[in-house]
Amino acid sequence: MTAELRLRPVRDDDLPEFYRHQLDPEAIRMAAFTADDPADRRAFADHWRRVRTDPGIVSRTVTVDGQVVGHVLAFPVGEQTEVSYWIDRRHWGQGYATRALGSLLRELPQRPVHARAAKDNLGSLAVLRKCGFVIRGEDHAYAAGRGGDVEEYVLELNA
Repeated sequence: MTAELRLRPVRDDDLPEFYRHQLDPEAIRMAAFTADDPADRRAFADHWRRVRTDPGIVSRTVTVDGQVVGHVLAFPVGEQTEVSYWIDRRHWGQGYATRALGSLLRELPQRPVHARAAKDNLGSLAVLRKCGFVIRGEDHAYAAGRGGDVEEYVLELNA
């Protein structure tokens, strides 16, 4: 039997789970591009206040069989739309990121959509490819989750 994955608008009671997710050291290292201080509750609250009040950002809580397992976002970066996602490490490898991102992409009318991933984040790159993204370039940027510059791929979805 396949677990029931759903997306819904982010609620106040989701935020403690999101905060717990972002404190996982292995997930921080893998994601690389994280908050400067994941334990800073005020910065976390400010971030989610901005996300939830900006009409240009689509934010969804990912639930599986009613349990919060992460979130997905679509947000403007200049004239482009980028996506990101975070799935609790306890739920990695079960296809939830791919299914959640696919569901979010079906909500978005605009194309192209862009994403970025650290070159060594093979799990995230696999999710993006399964959702139809292709590598369009490379970049590097400071990644707080690793305390230094990280090489990344820039990906695009046109269909």
